[in-house]
Amino acid sequence: MLERKRIAYWLIPLILVICFLGSAVYAAGQPQAANGKHQSALKGQYYLEDVVKIYVPSTYDVDQPIDNTPYVNKTLEKFSGMFGGATAVDGTGAWLSDDEQLVKEKVTIVYSFAEDLDKKKIKEVVAYAKSLKEEMKQSSVSLEVNGKMYFIE
Repeated sequence: MLERKRIAYWLIPLILVICFLGSAVYAAGQPQAANGKHQSALKGQYYLEDVVKIYVPSTYDVDQPIDNTPYVNKTLEKFSGMFGGATAVDGTGAWLSDDEQLVKEKVTIVYSFAEDLDKKKIKEVVAYAKSLKEEMKQSSVSLEVNGKMYFIE
């Protein structure tokens, strides 16, 4: 009887270890869920994790409507040089004025995905946003980095 207990004390932990290792091996072979970092069809594919967006206004001196095409083209060229490519998307921005009236403005969002978004590149993007703000006589220019919005003043 004592011999059986000793075998059971060794056998039960061994079975638990085998079950644990088996489930880990099984889970490693399964595709990750949709909210995982990679879906199975994308596993091993090259991707860019960081994104930088600048919102190019369509007004000059805060409220004078202009054709922002030259500014958009300049921004596309700047971002393409920095990050290897860029995309521009037209949109409409809106906010409430001091007297609670809705103010809408056309904007063009120029964005790039980046491989190595380091402090030097961020500093260069902020400097560009400041120059765009000055050139277009804006109170600020919106800059979005990885989902966080910054108002460059």
